[in-house]
Amino acid sequence: MTTSRNSPAGLTTATKADRITIPKTPVTTPALSAGLLIAILLVAANLRVTLTGVGTLLPAIEHDTGLTASEGGVLSTLPLFVFAVTSPFVGRTSHRVGTTRLLVAALAVLAAGTVIRSLPSLACLFAGTVILSVAIAVGNVLLPTVIRTHVPGSRVHTVSALYVTAMGMVAALSSGISVPLAEVLPGTWRSALAWGVVVAVAALAVWLPRLRGSRPDGGVRSRGTHAATPWRSWLAWQVSFFMGLQSLAFYTAVAWLPSILSQQGMSTTAAGWMLFYYQLVALVTSMLLPLITRGRHDQRFAAAAGSAIVAAGFALLLLFPALTLAACTLLGLGAGACLVLALSFQSQRATGPSETTALAGMAQSIGYLVAAAGPLLLGVLHDTTGSWTGALLLLTALSLVMAAAGYGAGRDRHVRTRPDRETD
Repeated sequence: MTTSRNSPAGLTTATKADRITIPKTPVTTPALSAGLLIAILLVAANLRVTLTGVGTLLPAIEHDTGLTASEGGVLSTLPLFVFAVTSPFVGRTSHRVGTTRLLVAALAVLAAGTVIRSLPSLACLFAGTVILSVAIAVGNVLLPTVIRTHVPGSRVHTVSALYVTAMGMVAALSSGISVPLAEVLPGTWRSALAWGVVVAVAALAVWLPRLRGSRPDGGVRSRGTHAATPWRSWLAWQVSFFMGLQSLAFYTAVAWLPSILSQQGMSTTAAGWMLFYYQLVALVTSMLLPLITRGRHDQRFAAAAGSAIVAAGFALLLLFPALTLAACTLLGLGAGACLVLALSFQSQRATGPSETTALAGMAQSIGYLVAAAGPLLLGVLHDTTGSWTGALLLLTALSLVMAAAGYGAGRDRHVRTRPDRETD
């Protein structure tokens, strides 16, 4: 069942079963503190920093380890599969142990996984990737819940944009400096993969004091129950597909854009900085979007327009390779807008903190399962055809599908979830 802010008193036509009310403990949202905002931004900084550098280092990794392009695609896709598998379990786990405790544990695991991935072993490369991906999946799901719980409703969209900005800023930095670091550090690309541990330790230092007084989240809903995953909600599926398709576009660009540009004649270092530029444009867009959409609950056209701009960027990269800068500018403009909206929808389309965790778990499980197909499929297409033409055609088409999903997810509606059933 979905409701609209514009309907009288939020009421909709419902069956008798749907009119059953479930008493909830009132939840008050305190004013946002500077300390909590810094803590949120530090978690956000860790959600991509260990992933985005892999794309620029992939040619060196493949050369030194003997991995094929398809196997390199597996390395790039593996985090997305881990996100998809892990996300549905985060809500139940946080309900039992507490959001803060689980987040601190995830940051510790992230630091350990980052170190393991950089060890001189192919097995450690893949094992460390799995470990750090589990930790990132936890942060991905919990951060919208932290925002929904602690941020006033009128500022959710702004704080979401700020954490996307922090995430994008550090991710872009990682893309830009990974190759230069690999050239100067003694461990080459392995050492370049390890620098993200500094960001993880910084976030862990800020969140550790918050363990004091932390408790399980059973009090968020009455009777100690948690919101059910809204599998039967079409709105929840639209949020999930929009999340998945924008993630597919982003992670594909992170994984393969340097390789695409290198095949078109650009140097590896220049291709890495072009990926940095793409993320920088996305970063600026994510900061400006809240100013453009301020006060607007209906975001259908913003989501559809952002998706169409992404499609135009991929098409330009295919048809006019000489216009790489313009193509990356379009890709960055669309990616920044779509990411802010995809993450905001997970908070704005839910009715409370527990419901936000349930919706975020579904959106990121389905979404990253969709996204995981991108780098792997495009790697296979490249190996089969020897060019990136088919891959770019597919990305353009999927971006247009994303526009349709975003138009639906952007509606001013709420997903209703219940402990024992879910309806649309």
